[in-house]
Amino acid sequence: MAKTIRLVLQCSRQIQKKHGSHETNVRQNIQLKIGPMDLLIVRQRTWQYFLISGPALDEVCEAQELATAGEVILSAAAWEQCEQQSLRTRTCAGKRARKVTDMDWMPWSESQDVLRRLVQYPMEHRLEGEGAMRPPLMPHDPDAEEEIRKYIPEAALRKLDDRVPLDFFSELRPVTSLFVQLRLAAGSSKEDFCVILRNASRMMLEILRPHNGEINKVLLFDKGCTFLCVFGLTGEKLPYESVHALQCASQISYACPMMLREIQAVSVAVTSGTVFCGVLGHPLRHEYTVIGQKVNLAARMMVNYPGLVSCDAVTYAASRLPPHYFKKLEDKEMKGLEHPGTVYEYLGITKEDIFGMALTTERSEELPLLGREKEIDLFRSCLEAYKDLGQRHILAFEGRLGSGRSHLLTELAHLGQEAGYRVVAMKLVEVNMRQSFSALRTLMARALGLHDCESSSARQSVLQEKLQGTIEESSYCHLNDIFLVEFPVSDKVRKMHETERKNELHATWTKVLEKTIGGEFGIVVIGNAHFIDLASWSIMSPVLRNISLFMVISLAPGYARTENFRKAAADNTTPQKITYLRLAELKPSAVVQKVCKSLGVVSISRDLARFLIQRSSGNPYYCEELLRCLRSNDMLLFRTRRQGEKAEDNWESLITSAVEASSLPAPSSSSAGTDGRVCIIRPDVNLENTVLPATLKEVVLAQLDRTKPLKQMILKFAAVIGPVFTTQMLSHILPADVRHKMNCLLDMLVSDNILKWLKDTELPEDAQEGPAICPQAEHGMESPCLSRKAVQQQCSVLAFRVPLLREVAYELWPARQRGTLHRKCAAFLEQHAHKCQSCGQGDFVAFHRFAVTSTQDGGSSRALQEPRGVCWGSGGSRSARDQPRSAAESEQAAELPSKTDGKSSSACSCECEAIVESVLVPLARHYKAMGDTARAFYYLLECAAAYLHVSNIYMALMKLNEAEVLRNSVAERAKVIARFEEATFFSLKGEASWRMGRVKLAKKMIRKALSLLKRHFPRTIVGAFVQSQVEKLPCAAWQHSSQRQNSLGSSPPAAYQRLWREKGLHLEVVIFCASR
Repeated sequence: MAKTIRLVLQCSRQIQKKHGSHETNVRQNIQLKIGPMDLLIVRQRTWQYFLISGPALDEVCEAQELATAGEVILSAAAWEQCEQQSLRTRTCAGKRARKVTDMDWMPWSESQDVLRRLVQYPMEHRLEGEGAMRPPLMPHDPDAEEEIRKYIPEAALRKLDDRVPLDFFSELRPVTSLFVQLRLAAGSSKEDFCVILRNASRMMLEILRPHNGEINKVLLFDKGCTFLCVFGLTGEKLPYESVHALQCASQISYACPMMLREIQAVSVAVTSGTVFCGVLGHPLRHEYTVIGQKVNLAARMMVNYPGLVSCDAVTYAASRLPPHYFKKLEDKEMKGLEHPGTVYEYLGITKEDIFGMALTTERSEELPLLGREKEIDLFRSCLEAYKDLGQRHILAFEGRLGSGRSHLLTELAHLGQEAGYRVVAMKLVEVNMRQSFSALRTLMARALGLHDCESSSARQSVLQEKLQGTIEESSYCHLNDIFLVEFPVSDKVRKMHETERKNELHATWTKVLEKTIGGEFGIVVIGNAHFIDLASWSIMSPVLRNISLFMVISLAPGYARTENFRKAAADNTTPQKITYLRLAELKPSAVVQKVCKSLGVVSISRDLARFLIQRSSGNPYYCEELLRCLRSNDMLLFRTRRQGEKAEDNWESLITSAVEASSLPAPSSSSAGTDGRVCIIRPDVNLENTVLPATLKEVVLAQLDRTKPLKQMILKFAAVIGPVFTTQMLSHILPADVRHKMNCLLDMLVSDNILKWLKDTELPEDAQEGPAICPQAEHGMESPCLSRKAVQQQCSVLAFRVPLLREVAYELWPARQRGTLHRKCAAFLEQHAHKCQSCGQGDFVAFHRFAVTSTQDGGSSRALQEPRGVCWGSGGSRSARDQPRSAAESEQAAELPSKTDGKSSSACSCECEAIVESVLVPLARHYKAMGDTARAFYYLLECAAAYLHVSNIYMALMKLNEAEVLRNSVAERAKVIARFEEATFFSLKGEASWRMGRVKLAKKMIRKALSLLKRHFPRTIVGAFVQSQVEKLPCAAWQHSSQRQNSLGSSPPAAYQRLWREKGLHLEVVIFCASR
């Protein structure tokens, strides 16, 4: 035993030295704790768990509490039996455990001898080269698969059954973690433990499964056990996930002590956030679990707030429940957490909201309802028919989450009040669906005015006053439970049998409901009517068929109540008339108008409008959340536009004026084009890098999780490519064992309305021509991502129907895998990063690739073999310009004297616009995502030069501004960006400035470019012409030399190359100045 302990300590210190503190993608410090253990199995018919138990558990728990990252703690029992003379230790705060600081290493031969004596299992079950590890589970029984599946979480089983490669199991996924600690009575035996844990596990699963929760781990400690439950694993994401978790936590906290007397106390902690969710451990002992800072926080909260249901600030905010559902707890120090944040106790439903939530009838002047004219007109016409004919009518609006259902109902309720009708408005939440008679209570309480009563006696007085003559005095006691009053139980009711009392109860509630909402013309407005519970509907449904009432309700798809209303609306035999209408997405003009109203501006920039229109997909809630995210992160810039105001002559002013010139006024704004506030994106902000708000990520991820795991994997790979992608590139980055399924999976995703095929005549919202901004530019709603010509030239092109879904899928990738895929995408595209064949096939920045050899060499993807089957030409086959070319041929094809004097994009033979948008822009994005600043800057310059080449000045300015932001972020600029690129950068800025009519600024930028090349700015046109002729001589000589060297199979000397690229850029600048 002593030798074994010494060997274990030696292995522990080696592991700590290599992996003792490891920073993961979710900022989780991994540490090692050592201690003896026994094995305990708790099982049911469909699941089984491994548990740790045994007499040494107390010491292990004590050692674990004393351990910090990078330490090895030896328990007291192990210390007594080890070779103490070979260890250097010290006591731990008066405890019996010892902290190992140093030790004498065991010789190799001795350690191998200990291993041979220790290992008793057959050789075929050992792991090669891994030492004396516990043998993996390798049963020979062919039926053992069913037994093994019981140990695997359901989320992992779904991926295994769908044949998802194990390498792609792991994700960075937002989940809600729930830790439950059960404190057991002292003296429980091992057999008692098993029975208690089996019953507790069964009870928890019954609570968790309706909410898509799952038990991930069960851990024993000295006086009880701990359960780690997770909501939102792959395929299990639900909207309002934090609400589901809090409900489960409250039910578990209440049910366990009530049903299991051996449990003395229950502590529950709930946290929400992004964690690593996937497989860990040795390839033969994988474990599917979650790790992360939020998981740690939940464990610490469970210990520090015993006997309570606690939650973190993120869960509190994400639940969007009323504040009186929670109580703020005192701050406590938690081990391993510097800033745990505010912690709340979840109280659940209290008397304050026992009568439900009111739906306000006051319209907001700051946020008026926009884009719902059709719905308002329908309401008015139905209300008029109800008034004239007295016919009962139900007007139902179905809309997705965030479609503005509540806002619409508020407006309709306000219009009803203005028309002189009595309006009873209420709003349900998901909690109401699981509480019997909750909707009925809320409706009657709102109609009777009970929600304003502070005491039960006040409610009794109101009930007696308003229900006089409606029900008998002996029946008032039937209202006690539903309205929280205390009427004395009458003798008549006391003598009733259970069935008779239940019937009398329903009859009494029916009379009260008829009295409260019938008998006069009125309007009942119910928000989220799909949350009406079954018990309430059993009473409400007959009443609604018998009284004259106008009801307006909102519904969400995917609920049984919604489906019932839809079928009833289609059935002409129903006694009441039901009009059913689905809420459509807001039009782009309505989105722009909504944003301008929210920001208090007369116009917004085109980039901001495009971002919000594309990402929101016409969903008002999405638009509001995105706008709130931009504002909270200080990404917006507000300026006051004044006619005739003279702009400053600098680059920042040029960018701002270009953005303002393309701003879009609100459709209803009469002040557009005059003085007023304008909102634009800050110049240093790139909207492509905007992180989605957690609220939207949860909603969209729930939609993504409705697809099967293998489809999700295809979407995740496509998301790395971009919002628009080709099947060729997708096939290039997919794993080899999945490629043969790609076409079938893509067809299924198209049929699921997640992707769409792009045809020659169809463009996605984010794949349309960009605006050409110049002093005489026209304004429109176009996006500069991918032109029509680009789409037509690419065969098998697909696009995401919902851009947010693509962004959510992209953020699921762990950083290392994401970087690898970006590198593959860059390798695929880099072969085509040049001008089209009609323009000479050279770089858009002349001699660019040869001028920055240091940038192109280290880590370049050009040397990789070109992917086959790429079709860029309009005929669907590879053109001659896609064939590999030698360096000399590339240089001969490069143009002089200007980057931008090529053919216009309107020429039918030029394909450069398609290339820049399909190749160069994605390349810059891929390298930025990889963190390769040098190559990202390289391709941003190529993008800017290409846009100037095709006369798209606006996009050239945007790419140059993006390059400047990237350039300013580099600490040691000289080591990353070559002098040639610096000069090219200012040269391009000069040309863009001239095209915008800023001659003075253009000269300033040109002088900066020449100074970097140690050249002088020509003073006259004649001087520029003479100097250009003089400098053509060495250029021509070098070109002749390069041709000769190429014919001999060698390259020109490096000095000649350096002379040519500097002379070439100088020559471009000189001729540019002379021609202007």
